[in-house]
Amino acid sequence: MELLLWRHAEAEDGDDDMKRRLTARGEKQARSMAAWIFAHQPKDLRIIASPSVRTQQTVEALKLPFETIRKIGPEACVSELIAASGWPSTKGSVLIVGHQPSLGRMASLLLAGHESAWSIKKGALWWLSNRVRRGETQTVLRAVIPVEMLD
Repeated sequence: MELLLWRHAEAEDGDDDMKRRLTARGEKQARSMAAWIFAHQPKDLRIIASPSVRTQQTVEALKLPFETIRKIGPEACVSELIAASGWPSTKGSVLIVGHQPSLGRMASLLLAGHESAWSIKKGALWWLSNRVRRGETQTVLRAVIPVEMLD
């Protein structure tokens, strides 16, 4: 399975967390990363996104069909992200467009074996895959792409 974790791009401050919109810089970040993902997307890509406005705007830059899943919103826990993605047994690939701290905590669990407060920068993409070697399931970090590297 291929698992892509994309943190929403830069958003405005605001009192209603679910309604915060991308800034002009965030819109540019979303377009830049979307172009990279589109060019490098793995086969059979399923895209799931948080219902927050900023994640919806981020994923819409990709111009591909996606599902909105309420349980992977800003308050999601890692187990909800794992359940939504079907990690590690889903066939094909899944792109999660979501939030901190849950994306970073998921990356740390899958790569280090325990949840830690790892930070994924706004607009960045982490690409993981899993494989079995000598009967042992392994998580492989394929790429970490901060959006600043794409400009």
